[in-house]
Amino acid sequence: MRNIPIVTKNLLIINIIAYLVTLMMEAGGVDLNSLLGLHFFMASEFHVWQLLTYMFLHAGFTHILFNMFALWMFGVVIENVWGPKKFLFYYISCGVGAGIMQEIAQFFSFYFMINGQDPNIGMLQLFEVGHQLSGQLNMWTTIGASGAVYSILLAFGMIFPNERIFIFPLPIPIKAKWFVMIYVAIELFSAIGTPGDNVAHMAHLGGMLFGFFMIRYWNNHPGSDNYGRTRGRQFFENLKRNFEQRTGKSGNSGYTNMHATKGGAKESDWKYNEQKKKNQEEIDRILDKIRRSGYDSLTKDEKKTLFNSSQER
Repeated sequence: MRNIPIVTKNLLIINIIAYLVTLMMEAGGVDLNSLLGLHFFMASEFHVWQLLTYMFLHAGFTHILFNMFALWMFGVVIENVWGPKKFLFYYISCGVGAGIMQEIAQFFSFYFMINGQDPNIGMLQLFEVGHQLSGQLNMWTTIGASGAVYSILLAFGMIFPNERIFIFPLPIPIKAKWFVMIYVAIELFSAIGTPGDNVAHMAHLGGMLFGFFMIRYWNNHPGSDNYGRTRGRQFFENLKRNFEQRTGKSGNSGYTNMHATKGGAKESDWKYNEQKKKNQEEIDRILDKIRRSGYDSLTKDEKKTLFNSSQER
């Protein structure tokens, strides 16, 4: 837990504490999920603040285990890229967005259910029926961090599309962008093919949808996230550098440092400072290019230069 960034660590702790409290309250006859879970907005027990509280509750051990594992695995990386404030804003916003999407999906489910019984009931009459059935609609309750967690998966896939990750039971790693697309396809198929499986598939998709538009917005505005992409790339490069140091491998550096030799003698301070200044100017030019056009716009040599620079720091 020591190396987990602060927001990810606190989210893990809060979710685990909420789960344990839920079990203790349940043993005492109090259903915390019914109080803090997200009810359908036509239900008598619906409250707006449930759009926030529902994402810290879970239905069982397996539910919280997989959500917290994914939050730890991908949240650590994304928070290191964006920083704690931006990461927390993204996580909470996408969680709320997932809840809103679930409410919309439940509204249409309710409409088709009532309309199937009486085709003459329109949208206006639907709210009257909903008011009459508000007590029964309390059964439609959503809990879980899955919507917010799925938005973290999406963020990883958009920031590191070509990073390879393992997915059980596939025997080989696949690129993150395909990993995200597979998850989206599974959720779409599940939402359409198995609507009664008690899984909030639309909330999962809603979290990813809100995350997609948020990241696109940040990327399309100057100074929003291009720097974050650079930090993310350097994050993986630093991991590689640390691995090489522990295994005794040495990276190929393209620059000469203060203790490098030339012709059997050390370079002079003047020559070293001149070289260092030129190197810094080149790095500044590459970073400016990233801020304008993104990391993918760099040439192979520019990426190598940036990588070598990150190894020296």
